[in-house]
Amino acid sequence: MALLEDDFSNIDNFYLIGSCNNTLVGTNPPPLMMLSKRYDSIKIEDGVLKIGGATPSGKIASFCKKHNIANFEFLSHLPGKLGGLVAMNAGLKEYEISNSLLAITTPTGSKQKGELAFGYRFADIKEPILEATFQLEYGFSSQKVKMFKKMRSNQPATPSAGSCFKNPKGDYAGRLIEEVGLKGLLRGAMCFSEKHANFLVNSGGGRFEDAMWLIEEAKKRVKEQFDISLECEIVILQCD
Repeated sequence: MALLEDDFSNIDNFYLIGSCNNTLVGTNPPPLMMLSKRYDSIKIEDGVLKIGGATPSGKIASFCKKHNIANFEFLSHLPGKLGGLVAMNAGLKEYEISNSLLAITTPTGSKQKGELAFGYRFADIKEPILEATFQLEYGFSSQKVKMFKKMRSNQPATPSAGSCFKNPKGDYAGRLIEEVGLKGLLRGAMCFSEKHANFLVNSGGGRFEDAMWLIEEAKKRVKEQFDISLECEIVILQCD
């Protein structure tokens, strides 16, 4: 595992990872790189909030609570590091991290939000996010924290890579997976959770091959029965 400090000359030879909360690592992954602790930072500066790309979501949530900062309450129950959260436009329902984003800093310089494209669990960002700048609004809401906790109460505690598929427009991936008979179906130690069918969980000693079988089987069955193409939300790291 390589660490990214301030030498960006060879970053194209690596795949940048964060805390891997939405990542399925295969048996033959590409060379991996992670931001060093140098990019784990959060501060109020010049009337905005600046957060380093390696800063964990829990640290951000705690900082915002301590300083009465609004709009980041959902991070209390959303794992990950800032770079990955921005790169996938993470959020809960309409509360997305891009909502209050102003700009990002990458190895090639600063980019304003207007130069970037964001969508549902998507951001058109192809470079490592070293730092991001956000609007600074005050009024931390404990009620929102409770609301977000309740929203995630139906998710399994068993180890997983988070939501396996993006929700298709007007429907839910979990419902579709359940309808095609895959909820709770074991393949080795892997299965789509009995608690929430869109979570591919590992009950202990799960194999990458079994996870991929379930993913492909879900895609095939949902396409055949509903003519809906499921799109993975998790990132699969495997070289051919």
